[in-house]
Amino acid sequence: MFMKRILFICLLAAVGSLSSLHAQDAARPLPAVTLQNLEMGKVSSADFQNDGKPIIVSFWATWCKPCIQELITIQDIYPDWQEETGVKLIAISIDDARNAAKVRPFVEGKAWEYEVYLDVNQDFKRALNVVNVPHTFVLDGKNNVVWEHNSYAPGDEEHLFEIVKAVANGQPLPLH
Repeated sequence: MFMKRILFICLLAAVGSLSSLHAQDAARPLPAVTLQNLEMGKVSSADFQNDGKPIIVSFWATWCKPCIQELITIQDIYPDWQEETGVKLIAISIDDARNAAKVRPFVEGKAWEYEVYLDVNQDFKRALNVVNVPHTFVLDGKNNVVWEHNSYAPGDEEHLFEIVKAVANGQPLPLH
């Protein structure tokens, strides 16, 4: 009898985890969290706007080589992406308070045209369940998270752009 109960509990747990996996596949609203801009002013993620067009939210850090590689690679093709889809890229630095002062000179040195915000307390990172950087999200025109990807390898930006184009055109997301 005891074994049957344990088996039943395990079965319930398995079914519950399957349903949560499906729930994660659905679009979810971007959480509202207070961030800092590069001038150390307060900004809410709820205020991210792009006139109904997609937004890429990229979590990165000054010490993260794959993050920097991804953002540099996108920088070269970003104007084309904007022209074709109207996408906006928002880069969220997770550098802590000790390193926050390095972010602005770093961004200016790279001449990034992205909106850049600081998540020094990592509240936004936690709200979106970001474990490792780089971690990239795509938002639809209503600020719902519709896609996410963790890590970066050369060529990932091509798939990201396919996702952005699908979102911009109201099409289903590519599966690859």
